[in-house]
Amino acid sequence: MASIRDVAREAGVAISTVSKVLNGYGGVSAATRERVSAAIEALDYTPNAVAAALSSKKPGRVALLLNLGEQARAVDEADLLYLTGAIRKARELKLDVVTLFFSMLADMSRTEMVNYLKAQSVEGIVIYGMRRRDSFLRELIESREFKVVAVDTPFYNENTSSVWIDQKKAQYEVAKRTVQGNEHCSRVLYIAGDEDFFVTRERIEGMRQLAGELSLELTVEHGDFSEKRARELTFAYADRTDVFVCASDRMAIGAMRALMELDVFHPVCGFDGILLMGYAGKQMNTVRQDFYGVSAAAMEEIGRLMQNKKGRNRVLGYELVRMRYQDVIA
Repeated sequence: MASIRDVAREAGVAISTVSKVLNGYGGVSAATRERVSAAIEALDYTPNAVAAALSSKKPGRVALLLNLGEQARAVDEADLLYLTGAIRKARELKLDVVTLFFSMLADMSRTEMVNYLKAQSVEGIVIYGMRRRDSFLRELIESREFKVVAVDTPFYNENTSSVWIDQKKAQYEVAKRTVQGNEHCSRVLYIAGDEDFFVTRERIEGMRQLAGELSLELTVEHGDFSEKRARELTFAYADRTDVFVCASDRMAIGAMRALMELDVFHPVCGFDGILLMGYAGKQMNTVRQDFYGVSAAAMEEIGRLMQNKKGRNRVLGYELVRMRYQDVIA
């Protein structure tokens, strides 16, 4: 069996450098990481920590893998609910969990990711907020080294399950309720989310279906889930739009605030059902997602996969609500 010393010799680096690569530490160039990874694969090296984890009879650890974005910001309501739902369900299932972030794995090769996670006794992974450009996560899923649950992502195979709501249907229904609940609504601005997220395409399809059925004049602009961007789009389209349909509550708040500043009324609806929606100043329709319940279901699914059940696409329910201030105050 190869040792870490053999890997260092094969790659032409110090043992400490191999250790840094295995544990995902910084201070190692991309070229050096590639040499070390190639040596690990050539020698079929298994770190001692990995071997210990694989031979342990203790239930495997589940990694909660979150995307907090490239820029620092406060953790939002959905992230907190995701964490709370997963951790409480994990306690119920007697599973150990660790929280990791996309940025910790993004620059690693597939081999480095696998070794890093296995060194921490990780057997299952719940991924929140995966984007199309996150190729490193696709590689992790395709490696089939771990049981994976992808939240709001349409990936499932023998070792991977997908957990989300019916995004297309939910967007269709909340928009339809808003349009038909107001008179003379034929021109619709749909402020879509970031096109890099998988839910965005599904929701746009829901809007296109509605526009075709009701003969609506539909304009689609991407607001990137930004309150500021939605505000800018609302100012730009206010005089040529009857109803503003937003792909998130944050964007709906931005749109409503802009309309209030213009002192004009147009119906606005959102998507998510976050508490902040109740403070927007006006009542708005929205899709209430149970982030806590979705995450708990994802943890249940991980438990199921770790019992060697096959992956599946699990679609959960949602609720159409009209958010008011009175509904959110304690």
